[in-house]
Amino acid sequence: MTDLWVRQAISQLNADANRSADTHLLRFELPAEWGIELYLKDESVHPTGSLKHRLARSLILYGLVNGKISEGTTLVEASSGSTAVSEAYFARMLGLEFVAVVPTSTSTEKIKLIEFYGGRCHLVESAGQVDAAARELATQTQGYYLDQFTYAERATDWRGNNNIAESVYAQMSAEPHPIPSWIVVGAGTGGTSATFGRYARYKQHETRVCVADPEGSSFYEGWRTGNLDYATGTGSRIEGIGRPKVEASFMPGVIDHMVQVPDAASLAAMHFLRSTTRYFAGGSTGTNLYAAFGIIAQMLERGEQGSVVTLICDSGERYTNTYYSQQWLDEQGLDLAPYTAKLQRFMEQGVLES
Repeated sequence: MTDLWVRQAISQLNADANRSADTHLLRFELPAEWGIELYLKDESVHPTGSLKHRLARSLILYGLVNGKISEGTTLVEASSGSTAVSEAYFARMLGLEFVAVVPTSTSTEKIKLIEFYGGRCHLVESAGQVDAAARELATQTQGYYLDQFTYAERATDWRGNNNIAESVYAQMSAEPHPIPSWIVVGAGTGGTSATFGRYARYKQHETRVCVADPEGSSFYEGWRTGNLDYATGTGSRIEGIGRPKVEASFMPGVIDHMVQVPDAASLAAMHFLRSTTRYFAGGSTGTNLYAAFGIIAQMLERGEQGSVVTLICDSGERYTNTYYSQQWLDEQGLDLAPYTAKLQRFMEQGVLES
């Protein structure tokens, strides 16, 4: 029989879900004559400010129901920041210690948020070191490694249960094209693309899933070649997506298309979104948006109409000292101007030049 503490912990997580109204589905205005609608699922309005709020709750529930987390268990995670922010929030809710293993490149804003929620940060030099360091810390503390990169795809119930895919389709029901032609997402663990791909197939929707992958990530080549041992060893400058190796939660069989997006294009799209809509989002949102524009340009070329859905993953407030800083962009050697010009031409002509 499940002990009292675990039952109370599950109740607290469920209560948090009930308190959090579903996130908004925003419409990005495209020329009406195109006959294509673009929607942005705004995951930045979760209590912890990102798409990872859903994942963190699912991962902790997964540990609870599998008997891995009990009263006093130290929780450990390997993260580029946002997942750890959300897990620290839930750990504090349950009265558990939380340690986040993050690379030194993680934004200071994210580190401060992890600490604000009572978590402790253990810094390592590169993204490729976070997994081994987290495993070692979990052993040292006799704690539980939440391991988002392995368990993301199985901790989320892809059949429904208020997952992001079910939410999107419900919110699209009254739109001109209620069944999206494309869903465009990035891959950090691969859990989001796995959820959308599986749900669309389960419900027999004619929706295709496109994954937008940033520079330095292994997912694109792993998908293209079928080599799931592929590794770049570097990871990505776009926090939250892109990994130095293909992670266990990445499900290539449910993905219809992948595109590689240059970092300058991702950040140009992020700034373009800010200037044209006032939506203040992070770099991974820019990656999604640039890829979505590319999908729309291809639809226009083929004479297709329909809808495309992508995600606002987190708020730009977490990147004021990096992606929104001209000094940081200059230090990184990132020139956004050519891609900004391409985005402006896209809005005028419906063509996104390679």
